[in-house]
Amino acid sequence: MKLRLPPIRHLSSVSPNPASLPIPHRTIPSPQSQDLDFVTVFHSHLINSCWPKLLPLAPSLTPFRLLHLLLLLRPDPTLSLSFYNWAHLHNPSSLSLSSLSILLHTLSQSRHLKSAHSILSSSLFPTSPISSSNLFQSLLYTYRLCSSTPQVFDLLFSAYAREKKFRDATDIFCSMRDYGFLPNIRSCNAFLTSSLSLRRNDIVFSFYREMRRSRISPNVYTLNMVMSAYCNSGKLEKAVELFGKMETLGFSPTVASFNTLIDAHCKNGVFCAAVRLLKSMKGKGLEPSVVTYNTLINGFCKEARLHEANKILNEMNVSMVTPNTVTYNILLNGYCKANNSEMASRLFEEMVRKGVAVDIVTYNSLILGFCNEGKTKKAALLVKELDAADIKPNASTFAALVVGQCQRKNSERAFQVFKAMKKNGFDPTPEIHEMLISTFCKNGDYEGAVEVLKNLLERCFAPSKGLLDEFFEGICEARKTHLVEKLRSEVSNARLIPETYFSRNYMKEYQGNICAEETIS
Repeated sequence: MKLRLPPIRHLSSVSPNPASLPIPHRTIPSPQSQDLDFVTVFHSHLINSCWPKLLPLAPSLTPFRLLHLLLLLRPDPTLSLSFYNWAHLHNPSSLSLSSLSILLHTLSQSRHLKSAHSILSSSLFPTSPISSSNLFQSLLYTYRLCSSTPQVFDLLFSAYAREKKFRDATDIFCSMRDYGFLPNIRSCNAFLTSSLSLRRNDIVFSFYREMRRSRISPNVYTLNMVMSAYCNSGKLEKAVELFGKMETLGFSPTVASFNTLIDAHCKNGVFCAAVRLLKSMKGKGLEPSVVTYNTLINGFCKEARLHEANKILNEMNVSMVTPNTVTYNILLNGYCKANNSEMASRLFEEMVRKGVAVDIVTYNSLILGFCNEGKTKKAALLVKELDAADIKPNASTFAALVVGQCQRKNSERAFQVFKAMKKNGFDPTPEIHEMLISTFCKNGDYEGAVEVLKNLLERCFAPSKGLLDEFFEGICEARKTHLVEKLRSEVSNARLIPETYFSRNYMKEYQGNICAEETIS
C-alpha cells in the first residue's frame, strides 16, 4: 500500500484539520532461509560485540537484512547506532530510507536525541537528495512497525528548524498536523530562533499565528522572540502591546523581555520610556543585567548624550553590576566621537586599573579618537602597545591611522599606512581610498592620487562625483593632463568614470578658464 500525502503547503494557506488522517501501517516480510540464517548469525555477533567476525559478512548485508537487524536491535539504541554507523562505513549500499527511519524511531523512543540530531545532520544536510516529504512519509510508514511515539516527528521538525531549512520545517509542521501530531514548544522556539537569526521576521509572525491557531501554548521565550521580531520590523507599538499582554497570558516578563524593549526604545530615540522600563524592571524585583545597562549607555552615546550615559554607569555601579569590556568600549567610542580623547584616556586607565580586559575595539576607539584630533604620535604609541598586549591590529586600526595622517595632510605617511594595510590582508574601504586621493590632491601630488584612484577602479568601485571634480579640476590646474591619459590606458575599469571627464572639450574648457583668469590677473 502506498499512502498519498497531501501536497506541501505554506503556513499562510493552511488551517488546522479537525479530523486527523489515519496513520498507515506497513509490515515487512519475515526473513526466510538464507536471509534468516544470515540475520541470526549477524545478530549473535553483534550482541556479543564480535565486530571482527562481521567484516567477512559485510558484502552480503542487503537493505532487507539490515532492516531486520535494526528491528531486532531496537531495545539497545546504543548498539543500533553503532551498527548503523558500521554499515555506513563497510557497506553503504545496504542503507535505505527505511533503515534510517527505524534508527530514528529507536533513538527518539529512548530519548537519545543528540544522537538522533547528529544522524539527521550527517544524513540530510546540506546536500542530501532525500526530501523532507519522503523522510516524513517513511517515518510515518514505519511508525506502527516500531511502536513509536510522536517525538520522532518533533525531532525531524526541530532538525530542519535548527538547520534553517524553513520551507522543509514548515512542510513537516503541516504534515504533522494533518496526522494529529504537533511539535513541542522547545522545537517551535528553535524554529523561531533560527528565523530571528536570519532576520526573517515575516516567518516569525506567520509561524506564531499558526502556533496559536494550532493551540500550541507559547512560553515566555516564545513571546520574547515575537517581541524581538516586532522591534526588528519597526513595530514598537505591537511589541509594547504584546509585552502588556504577557501577564494576562500567564507569564511574567523576564530580564530578556525588558532588554528587548529597552533596546528598541533606545534605537527609536525614546529614552524616557527606556529609563522608565529600567525602573519598572526593578519594581518587579528583576535585577538588570550588564546587557541592560550597556544597551542604555550605548543608546545615549550614539546620540552624544554622554552626561546621561555616565549617569547610567553610576547607577550600574550602585546596583553592584560590574561594567565589562563592552561597557567601557561603548563609552570610549562615545567620547572619542565627541573629540574628547582626554576623557577617553581616563576611562582607558580606569579600565586597566580595574582589571577589565581590553581588546582591539578598545584600542581602535582610542586610536581613531587621537587621529581625529590630529594627535597621531599618541595614536602611534598605542599601536606599539598592541604588540605588548599581544593584540593584532585589524582593518579598523589601519583605517584610523590613515584618517589621522590625512587629517594632518600627510599624504605620504597615509599612503605608507594604506600599503601596510593591504600587505596585512585588509582591503581599504572606498571611503579610505577617496580620503587619501583627496589628500594627495590637496597636496598637489597627482601622481599619488592617480595611484590610489587606479586601485579603487581595479576593485570595481566608482568614485563619487565630488572626488572626480576635485581630482580632474586639480589635474587641469596643475597642467598634468597626461596623467588622465595614463589612467585611461592603464586601468580597464576606467569606464567607471563618466566619459565627460576624459573628453578633450572638458580639458580645453577648464584650461581656457584658467588662462582667462591668469590674463585678467
